[in-house]
Amino acid sequence: MQKPQANSSPWLWVPSLYFAQAIPYVVVMYLSVIMYKDMGVSNSDIAFYTSLLYLPWVIKPLWSPIVDMFGTKRRWTVLLQLAVGASLIAVGTVLHLPAFFAVSLAVMWIMAFSSATHDISADGFYMLGLRQQQQAAFVGVRSTFYRLATLFGQGPLVVLAGYLAVSLGDVAQAWSIVFYVMAAVFFAAFAWHQFVLPVPDTDRPAPSSDNPLRDFFGTFAAFFKKRDIWLIVGFILTFRLGEAQLLKLVAPFLRDPVSEGGLGLTTAEYGIAYGTVGIIALTLGGLAGGWLISRLGLKRCLWLMVFAIHLPDLVFVFLSQTQPTDLVTVSSFLALEQFGYGFGFTALMMYMIMVADGPHKTAHYAICTGLMALGMMVPGMWSGDLQETLGYKNFFIWTCLATIPAFIMAALVRIDPEFGKK
Repeated sequence: MQKPQANSSPWLWVPSLYFAQAIPYVVVMYLSVIMYKDMGVSNSDIAFYTSLLYLPWVIKPLWSPIVDMFGTKRRWTVLLQLAVGASLIAVGTVLHLPAFFAVSLAVMWIMAFSSATHDISADGFYMLGLRQQQQAAFVGVRSTFYRLATLFGQGPLVVLAGYLAVSLGDVAQAWSIVFYVMAAVFFAAFAWHQFVLPVPDTDRPAPSSDNPLRDFFGTFAAFFKKRDIWLIVGFILTFRLGEAQLLKLVAPFLRDPVSEGGLGLTTAEYGIAYGTVGIIALTLGGLAGGWLISRLGLKRCLWLMVFAIHLPDLVFVFLSQTQPTDLVTVSSFLALEQFGYGFGFTALMMYMIMVADGPHKTAHYAICTGLMALGMMVPGMWSGDLQETLGYKNFFIWTCLATIPAFIMAALVRIDPEFGKK
């Protein structure tokens, strides 16, 4: 076996590292919803149990110091990729079991914890493996390849699942093959990164202080002593309140037959409309949002972005009322909604970077992302029951009303007028 390179080009590992980082998150948060819908699980169960899978990302700040204290970021990263690959094989293997839903969820919990921990180690390694100038230069690269992985997961893989389900006549076997394909990608990533990831001199366990427990809790205390902390928490928790409920029901709505209030798309059509056209629009919206903030600053862009992320939710009100079945029409409206979401979501990401700035930047940003995940998990858990009670038409009206708290919080938060400008 060849030894790892001491100082390899970032182009050899940054794109592949962040492509790999996105795959398990896409599987747990999005592909699982489509797969369980194809396999006949109810909307309420899908929404509740897949929303619970957010929990590892909510609480990952609690064990992030462990990654610092034991072993190297490099070792954590490659071993966790091996664990994710094994989890993907396990999910594909259990789909034919009578209790496939419970068993596959248990495996996905393992995958979710592995993925959340991989996020900690990979982001930490990124900062250790690159000089400061390189870190800034490769931010766009890592974001692009993360989005490409999202496109790969929700586009071609969903289309493949739909094609195999029709050709094989076995939905479970179709999804098993898709999971085996993803496992092969992850084992390839494990082997590749074992060789190409550099070995920075600074990548070693963090030195322990006289009282590491005090330091650990001190980091959290410093976050909650920030000025206007409850406005900060409220803004992060409510910014995606409507989207958190809507997101879990998009796949069921697009897949359910017209007679049940849905649009009746096949799995392959879903992969084209939402997983391909929608993700491309999402990526373009994110790029546009980042460019605009760099020109004008976050404060001047905030209201435009708050409207951009929330008003396009009306697209689903229109689609549920008119129920168009033409793929081009549906794809066009989804592209509009996803572009607005990508554009507006940039404001939340930049706001969290602003809040995290300071001596505990890494840990405080992890706390912010944990709060963001909590704001997605809890509303998503009840969204399935709510949809089954209200029906799609009224449910999407409700999700639009649920965006009102975000507008209120946006009017209250304080933002430095110069923050975000080049």
